[in-house]
Amino acid sequence: MPESDLKTRVADARGHLSKSALSNLIGADRMQAESGKRFSVEDPATGEPLAEAADSAAADVEAAVAAARAAFEMGPWAKMKPTERGRLIWALADALESHAEELAILESLDTGKPYQEALTIDVAIAASELRYMAGWANKVEGRTVPSSAEGEWLIYTERRPIGVVAAITPWNFPLMMVARKAGPALAVGCTVIVKPAEQTPLTALRFGELALEVGFPPGVVNVLLGHGEAGAALVAHDGVDKVTFTGSVDVGKSIVGGSAGNLKKVTLELGGKSPMIVFPDADLDAVAAGTASAIFFNAGQCCTAGSRLFVHERLREPLVARIVEIGQGLKLGGGFDDGVTLGPMISAAHRERVDGIVQAGLAQGADCATGATAPDRDGYFYAPTVLTGTRPGMDVVDKEIFGPVLCVQGFEDDDLDAVAAQANKTAFGLSGSVWTRDLATAHRMARRMTPGMVYVNLHNFSEPGMPFGGTRQSGWGRECSEDTLDAFCETRSVVVNLG
Repeated sequence: MPESDLKTRVADARGHLSKSALSNLIGADRMQAESGKRFSVEDPATGEPLAEAADSAAADVEAAVAAARAAFEMGPWAKMKPTERGRLIWALADALESHAEELAILESLDTGKPYQEALTIDVAIAASELRYMAGWANKVEGRTVPSSAEGEWLIYTERRPIGVVAAITPWNFPLMMVARKAGPALAVGCTVIVKPAEQTPLTALRFGELALEVGFPPGVVNVLLGHGEAGAALVAHDGVDKVTFTGSVDVGKSIVGGSAGNLKKVTLELGGKSPMIVFPDADLDAVAAGTASAIFFNAGQCCTAGSRLFVHERLREPLVARIVEIGQGLKLGGGFDDGVTLGPMISAAHRERVDGIVQAGLAQGADCATGATAPDRDGYFYAPTVLTGTRPGMDVVDKEIFGPVLCVQGFEDDDLDAVAAQANKTAFGLSGSVWTRDLATAHRMARRMTPGMVYVNLHNFSEPGMPFGGTRQSGWGRECSEDTLDAFCETRSVVVNLG
């Protein structure tokens, strides 16, 4: 899109949002919260309000669950053939692509991330993951079970949709996470209530509208706006059969407790403190570019962000110098600023949290190679930060910061067990990376690492067919790939006496 056209469309989008009141999408209806309450959605690049949104509560949850249950149990969705479900999911992917520029503008306004990243990464991956799941719709199969009992028996299994799914999505990749959660649920025949993070409702709501436009029956995709009260009521509701959540560990734990009433299934994709291990034979240029991207991409607001760098002493000084240079060369700005390469933190509160952890790390003895400050400008920006001399026990090493903050630790020998032990010394286990030219070292190191995903000579990678998820406090279950389908299914055994 030409720059002049983009600026016009951004201005139009801002104007439209400022005059509208974002409503819940329940069934086929746009509905304000029953209480009449609204909340303000901010542009994190400026701190200014973008729109007013419905602030839902328990009464609105009741309406959304009723619509989703009716669609699941009685509507045309319940009778729809798997191939037709797949066609609709594919059509929704087409709709995301045909509205890509609109969605990228909304995503950039909502999160502050660079527009080109929103367009080429967020929207593109969301469409890709929907297409992948569309292909699974007619491949959710059971099996036959041989019997050793006397007589003649036919025993087989069916994988049936679990029912109503509450998809509670985060603010760092709003559209992508909606697609990632809704795609497999819809493929197997579930209905969905999306509860986006209150900071970023725009693309989730547009996703629901596009689902209706391409032909999904009302009630199959619902979008409920609001704060934690709405999410908690959704999690606790007996009419919800499954919760899939991406967010913080603390909220994940509360979801586990809140879902206990009807023992609903729960999938959790939580935090990370991902290690990057650099051996002395690694390509310095490639490592510098890759590790810097791993921590500074999306302003470090990624659960897989490479936030702990373990580098052999032979490469430590030159590598740190390169990463510092890259960090200092990033251009901070709003999503539509010319040449912007680093957006803001999502909110003032989050920026304060990031800075608080960094300052605690400095007080505990870490050294600052660059950053560790919030620039004096509008919006919620934080400077790319590299801390050296870090060690376990420091807040910056032990806590997930969720910002553009890299902690550097050196090692002096090639004892893989010792290096792996350092890397694995964390409450999390989402991802990690190994940087070396030696194939044997790469594979041996990957075996010793404990996260759910290990990258070699890269960090952060998305592929719809690759299981995504972690160990320990990084969560339960896997997203993407065939592996995620069982999370939205119940297996039923059927026994026939042929006797």
